[in-house]
Formats: sequence, structure tokens, C-alpha cells
Amino acid sequence: MSTTTSDARRRRRAGGGTAKPPTPRSPWRLRLGGHQPIGMLFVSPYLIYLAAIFVYPLGFAVWMSFHDYYFAAPGVQVDRPFVGLENYTTVLTDPDVWRSFLNIAVFLVINVPLTVVGSLVLANALNKKLPLRSFFRTAYYIPYITASVAVVGVWLFLFNSDGLVNQALGPLAPSPSWLVNSHLAMPVVAIFVAWKQLGFFVVLYLSALQNVPNELYEAAEIDGAGRLRIFRSVTVPAVRPATLLVLILATITGANLFTEPYLLTSGGGPDGATTSPVLLMYQRGLQQGHPDEAAAIGVILVVLITAISLVYRRLVERD
Repeated sequence: MSTTTSDARRRRRAGGGTAKPPTPRSPWRLRLGGHQPIGMLFVSPYLIYLAAIFVYPLGFAVWMSFHDYYFAAPGVQVDRPFVGLENYTTVLTDPDVWRSFLNIAVFLVINVPLTVVGSLVLANALNKKLPLRSFFRTAYYIPYITASVAVVGVWLFLFNSDGLVNQALGPLAPSPSWLVNSHLAMPVVAIFVAWKQLGFFVVLYLSALQNVPNELYEAAEIDGAGRLRIFRSVTVPAVRPATLLVLILATITGANLFTEPYLLTSGGGPDGATTSPVLLMYQRGLQQGHPDEAAAIGVILVVLITAISLVYRRLVERD
């Protein structure tokens, strides 16, 4: 008996310990449907919706971008030959396309930080006990659910050449005015979009802040930390996942900018200073009859925004 035990110990030492039995491979049904396959049945309507609304149009846009595609009458069969990278070469050598991407870069540089900082500061304030808190929460959310046409009318009234803003500034008012100034038009559009969508991102941050334990704030106060220190050392790290979500959503929303420059600056003016890639896709594809070039612009935009979102995720996770 002792000899058998000694032999077993020698084998364990030689093998580095007791060998673990190989983990059985899960069947394909479990890997595909999870431990609760019935859940896949419940989410299948949304998956079908995603496939019909997002996956199929994106795949069709990619196909269009590699072909000489043009619109034809319903039921008419026309030849749409494969042209390779010709559409991409056309749009990447077009100065209007480069300017539209530069315009959206200016927009994102202004809009995204303003959206993140503004919504986090407001959410932090509205998360505390203060008078009329419900009123302020509703007031910040109203512009988000209000029709863009109605809100744009208010901003046109404010920022026209003889609007209230110029009247208040008097001799300090810019000339030409805000929305017809090639240097100021896009910043005004970026501020407008940040203001209009602020309520949605405030709600995201509020839901994240309500999951932060109060013990963290109490411990920081006991250690003598001030309000700014608590905000920087407790609140900001605690809502980092929400910040990543806000960054990605604000970037995607900004990249799809269309309604605001179309209404505020009469279709991308002055002289293309507020033309976004999506607005340019509309002009090329529908107004000028080059849907293949518009599809190529869209594919490039999707690739760039996906890359930016991955960079956001990497930076936030690293911090």
C-alpha cells in the first residue's frame, strides 16, 4: 500500500501535480444559443430587424461601391459592370470629399468634448438633491425630443444677421454673421447639436451615477476631499463605461450629420463650409445621380468611424 502511494507521489511530482482532465468541448447548440437557447428566440425579432435595416443596406452599399451603379426604372434590367476601386479613386481624389471629412473632423473636435463634459457635469448636478430637480431634468430633455425643424427655427432667429445674438453683441458681432461665415458656421452647428442632444446623454450618465455606491463619496469626504477632487477621483472613474458609450454615440451621431447643416446653412453653405460626408452622399447619390460614388463615401465613413470607436475603447480600457 505504501509502495503504491509512493509511486503515485513520484508520478505527481514528475508531472508537476495532478493532471486536470481535458475540458469537454461544448456542443455547437450550446455555443450558438447559450445556456438558455430560448433567449435566442426572444431576441430573434431584433436580430432580423438589424439584418434588414443595417446589415443588408451596408452589404448592398459595399457592392454598389465596386460597380458602375446607376438608377433605372423599376423592372428594367441594366448592366452594372464591376469597376473595382474606380469609385474609391474618384472620391478620394475629389477635393469636395476631402473638405467634407475635414468639416466633420472640426465638428467632432468641438461637439464630442462639449457633449461629454457638459452632460457629465449636468448629470452630476441633477443627481444631487436640489430644488426643482424633476423640472430641470425634464427641461434638459425636451430639446432632444423636439422636432429638429422647430428647434432650427429658433436658432435661425437667434443667429441671423439681425438676430438676438448679434443685437446683444452690438459692434462685437461677427461680419459676415454666424451661419454665413465660413469660419464660424460649423462651430455653431456643433454647438447646436451638442445642446439639442444633451438631454439624452444626461439620462445615460444619470443612470450610471445612480449605480455608484454612496460609501465612496462618504469615504472621500472623510478623507477631506473637496467637491472637485471627489468629482475627479470618484465620479469620473465610476462612470467610465458610460463615458465610453457617450463617446461612441456622440461620434457616430456627428459622423451622420445631415439635418442640421441642411436646415441651418441651406444645404452645406457657405461655400461648402458645413457640408458633411452624409450630406455630400445625398447630393452625389440623389441630386447628381452617382449612387456608386455616394456608396464609396459611405463605406469610407463607416471604416473611419469604426476605427475611431475602437481607439476610444482602447484608450478608456487602458485608463
